[in-house]
Amino acid sequence: MDVLTDTQIQSIVDSACGEVFSYLGLHASPKGKACVRCFLPDADAVSVQLPDGSLEPMRNENKAGIFSAQLEKPPERYRLQAIYGENVVELEDPYRFSSTLGEQDVYLYGEGTHERAYEFLGAHLMTIDGVSGCRFVVWAPEALRVSVVGDFNFWDGRRHMMRKHKLSGLWEIFIPGVTSGALYQYEIKDKTGRLLPKKSDPFAFACQHPPAQASIVIDPKNYGWSDDHWRARQAEKTGRQAPITIYELHAGSWRRVPEEGNRYLSYRELAEQLIPYVKDMGFTHIQLMPISEYPFDGSWGYQPIGLYAPTSRFGTPDDFKFFVDQCHQNDIAVLVDWVPGHFPTDDHGLGRFDGSALYEHSDHRSGFHPDWNTYIYDYGRNEVSNYLMANALYWFDHYHIDGLRVDAVASMLYLDYSRKEGEWLPNAFGGRE
Repeated sequence: MDVLTDTQIQSIVDSACGEVFSYLGLHASPKGKACVRCFLPDADAVSVQLPDGSLEPMRNENKAGIFSAQLEKPPERYRLQAIYGENVVELEDPYRFSSTLGEQDVYLYGEGTHERAYEFLGAHLMTIDGVSGCRFVVWAPEALRVSVVGDFNFWDGRRHMMRKHKLSGLWEIFIPGVTSGALYQYEIKDKTGRLLPKKSDPFAFACQHPPAQASIVIDPKNYGWSDDHWRARQAEKTGRQAPITIYELHAGSWRRVPEEGNRYLSYRELAEQLIPYVKDMGFTHIQLMPISEYPFDGSWGYQPIGLYAPTSRFGTPDDFKFFVDQCHQNDIAVLVDWVPGHFPTDDHGLGRFDGSALYEHSDHRSGFHPDWNTYIYDYGRNEVSNYLMANALYWFDHYHIDGLRVDAVASMLYLDYSRKEGEWLPNAFGGRE
């Protein structure tokens, strides 16, 4: 497409474009030629840098940051050179990269049967065409536009608008240069064009310490485990051969450090102090109250937002892995409380994620807990049940836990849980189950 219409240009400038990959990046032109187009707000000038190092100046199409250049033939690859005042910056164009989503992943997630959905959803560090960066994938089918915003793009939703896969409702972009430790969120416009509060990644593997709300890019597979003997022994067992005794605790309340402002113990300090105590008392299992990230201290973790991220209150994801690793090396099993029954209404969470009732029921009689003022997951929606199923498996896969204690089961089983007559909807057969 050599020429954009005024409407197309305005949709890009206003960051209201759900088909941005159709307009930006490299596109074929008549007679074997090619067009490169980019959107770099605030740039004074931009050139296409070809593989031989030569520069092809780009034309500023509308003085708002959309630049284009006509090339004699499509290059195998290219970079952009942008001038901002006295600064010259070379950068990769995120819109030159094709989609890397696998059809099987997309199909299984839509079907609700993808046991390892966390391997493609969320933020994943990777190298494409020799370029290192991070691929972001998020489910937001009712959104008009989704952007990744972070400390790598000035939290500016115009700079990294994502590609929409219309049939699945998934949005995707590979952003070159993003590394481990980067902060990010999703900036979403609903189908009416209304800008929503910034959203944390539902599949974030790490999060900032509350009240900060950003997700953090990490590689969840970096930790070097030392519990192979434990896992092999557990796999060989056909049943428990001896009684078990479980020590349940809230990690933030078991012990504090009064001389340092009564701060929490870290995961590593818990490993040092809790494990000898538990062994001395004769317990075989430690059960932690919820450690998925949560915004409100007073909930003790029972109102989680970051289901895939150990809370940052006690350290990093690797610190939590160290705790589990040390438990196993001392023949202690680790159980964690898991909360798939409800989630809080905080603006940066799952509630009204793309402007619609996406993860929750649209009707409050099914989708809202009156006791806890929280949303209830729509278990009948394939992507939602898949989100939860994959999360349960994630804790076994990446954190080597030994079991889950599922919270608030009764509230999930009974539709009239804590509700008066007329305040709940029966199932398809007229029952309360």
